[in-house]
Amino acid sequence: MKYVIMFTSTPELDAAVPPERAEQVYRRVYDWFGTHADQISDSGAELQPVTTATTVTHGGDTPVVADGPFSEAKEVIGGFSVMDVEDLDAAIAIVKTWPMLELPGTSVEIRPMVVDYSHMEQ
Repeated sequence: MKYVIMFTSTPELDAAVPPERAEQVYRRVYDWFGTHADQISDSGAELQPVTTATTVTHGGDTPVVADGPFSEAKEVIGGFSVMDVEDLDAAIAIVKTWPMLELPGTSVEIRPMVVDYSHMEQ
């Protein structure tokens, strides 16, 4: 089963982590991707800071473009990856070892991917 895992954090809490600690944990992220290379079907993608985001949203007759994320959430998505594992339990087991979870305000969202569009065929 394929899942997208989205790595989120809270910028204010990230800023409070001592740089040495953040670097130590971040180095382990590379090891984590290596350890789980057989289950991760892409090389992952780290996103630029949320301050670089642009959002296009419904605006009536024409879409509206706005600077920044169109979200009231305090957390931001910092990156994502695709994993191919047996089931949700396997995905959870791997995600629980994500090194950044040691830092406050960090989470990983796991979401199954739609891979079968046969119901849309006519």
